[in-house]
Amino acid sequence: MAVALARFAHEEFEDFATGGADIEQTDSIDVIRALVAVLARLDISTFDPPFRDFEMFQKYWKREGMAGSGGYDKRRRCLEEHFEPLHEVLAAREAGSISSTLATAVSSDPVTGWPLVDEELSELRRHFESASSPQDYSNIGNDCVSTLEALSAVAYDHSLHQLDDEPEPPVDKTKIRLARVIEVELADNEELRKLARATVDAAQAVKHRRKAMSEVAAGISADAVILLAHILRRIREV
Repeated sequence: MAVALARFAHEEFEDFATGGADIEQTDSIDVIRALVAVLARLDISTFDPPFRDFEMFQKYWKREGMAGSGGYDKRRRCLEEHFEPLHEVLAAREAGSISSTLATAVSSDPVTGWPLVDEELSELRRHFESASSPQDYSNIGNDCVSTLEALSAVAYDHSLHQLDDEPEPPVDKTKIRLARVIEVELADNEELRKLARATVDAAQAVKHRRKAMSEVAAGISADAVILLAHILRRIREV
């Protein structure tokens, strides 16, 4: 969507600057607003032209000496200066999306149905798509831990999953709570309990290892969290 919208905005502003656009002034306001909003969701803040609609652009080009002889060419170059870097960023993001896309569950439903968990998973995916530095990938650990805590809150039911008369473990004790869900619901399936514990450990490791965190390590942890969320949902639906 962002690629197409950026290209559409560029072409319409260029048409307006060189003879006439297909959209009107009010539409030009909406186009730039929509583009800026989409870019914000992608954490792209580098696009900041000195105009936000046709009228502002016309005032800008007159003030900057782009009227009169050679004006069409000057306006084209001006628009290229503002839009081409954005096109390059979006093209690179799109090209990398195939290799950076996180795991999807085999379930027919792409969401778990637990709103809090699904919100956290959506943020996890969005942040991973925009991550580019070791710090960004380390922050994926924060998203993984937040998702596990949301999962702990909804999957664990103390009236069903408590151990003897022990008090309810806090929500952030995700390793204990999620393992108890598996133990009770699947008659002590040790393999899946190990998987849950390992997922928690991996998320914590990504969260706290800030200097040398890689895309691969962060992606593996994120994949594990996503799949564990769907596993727990499948278990609770049995």
